[in-house]
Amino acid sequence: MTEPKPAAVAPGFSGQVVVVTGGATGLGRAIAHEFGRAGCKVAFCWYEMDDRDVEASALLTETTLSSQGVQVYAARCDVRDRVQVEHFIADVIRHFGSIHYLVNNAGIAHDGALWRLTPQDWASVLETNVTGAFNCLASCAPHFRAQRSGKVVSVSAHQAQRPGFGVANYAASKAALEGLTRAAAVELGASNVNVNAVAPGFVHTERLDLLPSDLIERTRKRAALGRLAEPEDIARVVLFLCSEAARHITGQTIVVDGGLSLE
Repeated sequence: MTEPKPAAVAPGFSGQVVVVTGGATGLGRAIAHEFGRAGCKVAFCWYEMDDRDVEASALLTETTLSSQGVQVYAARCDVRDRVQVEHFIADVIRHFGSIHYLVNNAGIAHDGALWRLTPQDWASVLETNVTGAFNCLASCAPHFRAQRSGKVVSVSAHQAQRPGFGVANYAASKAALEGLTRAAAVELGASNVNVNAVAPGFVHTERLDLLPSDLIERTRKRAALGRLAEPEDIARVVLFLCSEAARHITGQTIVVDGGLSLE
């Protein structure tokens, strides 16, 4: 993979602090790089997965960011565990002094027909994708309220509204995440905190490589733009939602699927 090149610092982001969950790989890694190029200090967390060496990927992401002059803090954290999340957020604040943006990116999928999903398949996806985001939101909320500012962006998916076959747990988790986004926007709005979500379609990440090639090709042809997203396409929308240009947007889910949902 070609490493992102350093870019000019984006106005308003210099010296700000972003927390990206699941920031070692895939979309989370692209988001961390996007904020780093904008001039932010980047904190990200990661957690082991059975099918990949996430710790090695975390070290690579941390090293690459540092080599580009980005101040970075990375730590292992299971977002399903509220105590671990609270410790991670506290460590970020001790390390950088503040948090300005939270990106709830950590997520997993265990696909299968709903009658074949085990209780563990269901629980692990909901606990990671929904409870994990809630834990991070709840842990950051007191800090955001005290400083009377903050931006939160959660990564949903187009399956929240247009599920295909075999994604009952994943679609339910992302629909719940969008509901959490709207509720948090209501509760934190008085503290000048914006809470939004992005809903990507299919994105060229490691997870896409696990899908059948014919499914990927059919999806590409169905999209109005005739292509799938690159991670940077989503990361730039996340950055926009954290910018002052989006200061009057809250409680919304921005669909970034190349027109796939127009079918």
